[in-house]
Amino acid sequence: MTRTEEFEELRPLLFAIAYRILGSVSEAEDAVQETWLRYGASPAQPRSTKAYLSAVVTRIAIDVLRSARVRREEYVGPWFPEPLLTDPYEDPERSAELADSLSMAALLLLERLTPLERAVFVLREVFGFGFPEIASAVGRSEAACRQLAVRARRHMDAGRPRFEADRKEREELAERFFDAFREGDVDGLRELLAADVSLVGDGGGKAPQFASAVIGADNVARVLAALVPPFDRIGVVAEPHQVNGQPGAIFRDRDGKVISTLVLDVLEGRIQTIRSVISPDKLGHVGPVADVWALKREANQARRPQPDRRS
Repeated sequence: MTRTEEFEELRPLLFAIAYRILGSVSEAEDAVQETWLRYGASPAQPRSTKAYLSAVVTRIAIDVLRSARVRREEYVGPWFPEPLLTDPYEDPERSAELADSLSMAALLLLERLTPLERAVFVLREVFGFGFPEIASAVGRSEAACRQLAVRARRHMDAGRPRFEADRKEREELAERFFDAFREGDVDGLRELLAADVSLVGDGGGKAPQFASAVIGADNVARVLAALVPPFDRIGVVAEPHQVNGQPGAIFRDRDGKVISTLVLDVLEGRIQTIRSVISPDKLGHVGPVADVWALKREANQARRPQPDRRS
């Protein structure tokens, strides 16, 4: 097998590692590309290509995350990871860990960790790497990596919900949610929402968004239902789609361009959080991005009463 073939075989794993460390599709893709360049420039053939490339992409991702942290502290409004529609890496033996680590909720919990803690947690808990490989990847001793793993696991466990919803329950609830949303059914939406549900958007200061989180089942149901008439008039459609392994949707304009993504966080038979990514900077990998400001103007126009032209 050539070096190119070996790399391409491992590319899905490398991207999956980088994305979970960085929470960014574009930065993860750049990290994988930089890994390929370093691999091509290395004269020696590593004993384990998988271990070598995983270590390289981890080190690159850690460096990128350290600089990204500064930008995220100055981010306008709530910061969410870039939505991922499909995880390219599959491992039947670790499917539960892979799926759990991909959710928006889990990625936001990972933001609480230091870059080293995050890298160690991802390699150990998600991908099952041994501590000798992890130590080599992050440039710390095995003992230090074990301590980092313990601290990271403690932080993650403290923030996790105590009861997880199974996939079938999530999908059924999401189907009912989008049916009620399309109909603008306030009561139908309200009964699917947790009492303290929150609706939050990430516009990054570059797209219209909610002034702040909308809290409470009645408020969220009314806000969502109010979107339906203007959306209908300007041809916006909600396309149900898995987002970060959770039920969600892609909103598109009449030309099929991407407006936003939306993901539902389901727990104990109710929707607990609705997260929408609206920032155009985070949607380019999903497809051609719509001009959301123009759509907002069109939607506002559609809200206004139309003049009676019968006279």
